[in-house]
Amino acid sequence: MHGLRILTELPGPKAKQILAREERFVTPSLTRLYPLVAARAGGVWVWDVDDNCFLDFTSGLAVNAAGHGHPKIVEAIQAQARELVQFSAADFYHPLYSKLAERLSRCAPGEGDKKVFLCNSGTEAIEAAIKLARHHTERQRLIAFHDAFHGRTIGALALTASKLWQQRGFGMLLAGVTHIPFSHAGLDFLEQTLFRTNVPPDEVAAIFFEPIQGEGGCNVPEPGFLPRLRKICDQHGILLVADEIQTGLGRTGKMFAVEHWGIVPDIICLAKALGGGLPLGAMIARADVMTWSVGAHTSTFGGNPVACAAGLALLDLLETGLVERAAEIGKHLRSGLEELANEHSLIGEVRGLGMMLAIEMVKDRRAHEPAQEERDALLKHAFERGLLLLGGGQSVVRLMPPLTLDREEAKAGLAVLKEALAEVEARKEAA
Repeated sequence: MHGLRILTELPGPKAKQILAREERFVTPSLTRLYPLVAARAGGVWVWDVDDNCFLDFTSGLAVNAAGHGHPKIVEAIQAQARELVQFSAADFYHPLYSKLAERLSRCAPGEGDKKVFLCNSGTEAIEAAIKLARHHTERQRLIAFHDAFHGRTIGALALTASKLWQQRGFGMLLAGVTHIPFSHAGLDFLEQTLFRTNVPPDEVAAIFFEPIQGEGGCNVPEPGFLPRLRKICDQHGILLVADEIQTGLGRTGKMFAVEHWGIVPDIICLAKALGGGLPLGAMIARADVMTWSVGAHTSTFGGNPVACAAGLALLDLLETGLVERAAEIGKHLRSGLEELANEHSLIGEVRGLGMMLAIEMVKDRRAHEPAQEERDALLKHAFERGLLLLGGGQSVVRLMPPLTLDREEAKAGLAVLKEALAEVEARKEAA
């Protein structure tokens, strides 16, 4: 029987040794929330190198949708590794590439044929979508939204507008990108001002969006926003690109988050959960959009056979109950968060869908002033009690547990969150 178990101070003695080695040899650019040094994991539980056991409400940043080390995914990885570990799909063929592409094209929203490009990560999927959109439309401009996160390579970073330090120091990024607010007011500004003054709509190749903004703070769009965005794209021949890298594959209680609003993008980008824990990304596009020629875009490691095997195993699990489970347990988890919000004035808002949930922490509910220091303290206190959480936005705490989470595990996590909130409030009052 697994359970929260903190045996040492955090970080523990073995963890401290590894942190010292990291300090000496590892790039300082990595963002670490708290000193967790993971050693092994199973289901929703993670053990550190000092044998402390944590409840994982991060899924390794939305990657381990089926939980850590799901037997069916592990079996698929082991079986494929015995047969063929790598053979570049950029120049040759292996059967799992097209098998996974077929599965993704069939489960993606929308009628008609679709084609798939496989890569290694979310930012690579975004880069592929940028290139395809420009190539297909013969247009150069792109539009994205404030608080968006699309990746950290130069092209994807140009679309990202989440935190200033993500762009500081890198000079000029991809030209021709315009950002607008993620709201109806933003679309008003686009139609009434930008399209009439300095962004010719017939020069815009694509609009990129996250159905729910993840890293930017788990921001859910206003009612009618996404259907209106789809209509604007149709009016001007602009491709609509959905970044489902974090929201996709069951996370929100539907296979693709755009299904909540009944819209069909022209291009969908996937990664994170897709590889069952292994590096795997995908760009799915309408067949009549995927018109580029041989050699226009390839990837040596994209569509690696072992990663494809893991991805196929994950799709099997999603299609046999995991998506519905995410919706069911997600409602239970959200209900618990709303109860906490009624008890704790630090919580200004509960938001999200399915197993992609968040609380926004505020100093004052009326002014809605972000409480960043309190948010950081909450992450720390939850970690010290054995609960792993993520930050987001200015003062948001994100909960993205594996979709295998059950009611008792959800209850345990909420109990720890309640204790951590109480400690943050007590220290705030004492200060």
